[in-house]
Amino acid sequence: MSPELMSLMMFIMLALFILTGMPLAFALAATATITGFIDYGFNVDALVGVFMNNTWGVMGNFVIVAVPLFILMAQLLERSQISEALFEALYVVIGKINGGLGVAVVIVCVILAATTGIVGASVVGMTLLAIPTMLEKGYDKGISCGLICAGGTLGILIPPSIMLVVFGGLTGLKETSVGNLFAGAVIPGMMLAGLYLIYVAVRCNINPKLGPQISAQEAAKYTTQDKIIMTIKSLIPPLFLILSVMGTILFGIATPSEAAALGVIGATILAAFYRKLTWQVIKESSYNTLKITSMVMMLFVCGNLFSSEFLAIGGGDVITDLLVGGALKDYPLVVLSIMLLAVFLLGMFIDWVAILLITIPIFLPITMDLGFDPLWFSMLMCITLQTSFLTPPFGYSLFYFAGAAPKGKYDMMLIYKGVMPFILLQLIGIILCVIFPSIITYLPKLFFG
Repeated sequence: MSPELMSLMMFIMLALFILTGMPLAFALAATATITGFIDYGFNVDALVGVFMNNTWGVMGNFVIVAVPLFILMAQLLERSQISEALFEALYVVIGKINGGLGVAVVIVCVILAATTGIVGASVVGMTLLAIPTMLEKGYDKGISCGLICAGGTLGILIPPSIMLVVFGGLTGLKETSVGNLFAGAVIPGMMLAGLYLIYVAVRCNINPKLGPQISAQEAAKYTTQDKIIMTIKSLIPPLFLILSVMGTILFGIATPSEAAALGVIGATILAAFYRKLTWQVIKESSYNTLKITSMVMMLFVCGNLFSSEFLAIGGGDVITDLLVGGALKDYPLVVLSIMLLAVFLLGMFIDWVAILLITIPIFLPITMDLGFDPLWFSMLMCITLQTSFLTPPFGYSLFYFAGAAPKGKYDMMLIYKGVMPFILLQLIGIILCVIFPSIITYLPKLFFG
């Protein structure tokens, strides 16, 4: 069977397995196994040997050590409830301007992204914390749900991000090391947060009914000194954690795995600071870390089997010839657009981990053939993957929000409409990074040369 037919068969088979409801990891492994049997002439011993070597290679990747540590850090922080004190302080400080609560939501989401890095925790936590207040103050439902869903997705991009750790582990390139990816993600993440802030501030100042300010009576309850003390007390603990993790990586003091261990220590101290460090919290955090890490590693192993078999049958060459072997080779930006569009469309239906496992082995060699900076392209992929949490019909953030929102206040169609402006803002962010590559490459060059 030709490589073209085998490649097409693999993707059709994977799609059918997913549509039947089979867990993604098993769908990837089953597709790789069936294709492998055909490719190796039903030689079971040869196929098992190849799969064992691939699995051993994944398990020997030391970068992955950071995954359970960052997950444990996030689990501890989720239970320390740092967002509550921070939101309350910002509510008092900037709630008196139009759209002030929306601005507070974005700022808290950025802090959560730079500490926990878990989208579900950020979206659910901010929904429970901010939506009742925003509805009470008369905020537009579309803006309120869009802000929380979009702000929560920053956790997958702003370091320390599990996605960036996984990405760095998959590529194995010096240019796309976890440290470089972390540094490259800082400015794009802040840029997206800035776009959200500008959007909510402009819309609410044009039409104050969309995001009214809090009453003068509420604002007058606190003196200037009270506001300063509240802000400092709520900001210093998470900033201490951010510095202990990101600072040690960017300044070359620690590797990502070592920084993740420091993050766990810092998260434990913060949980104790907020008086949330109990035996129950430690037990639940450890158990959830085990579950999530097991899921990620299963996807990692099974996705590696899929991608290695796809490359073994010549699928990578088929895609490369299709994109850069014909007339398109003279139009590298068109090829780039096609690859990012593929990632965007896949994000509407499947998980980011699967998208990385399927696309990285195919797309990264193509970008290097075209002469693109691997780090620049990798970050473009990661920013595009962030949209997968917002794009209907299966954006995870939308369902997180719907599950946590007050009953009867939001339906799915309203949530879909509410996130549309923020998907457009994310696409604008991607375009800006394409036009101005230094948005991505400046900090990695500054810190790592």
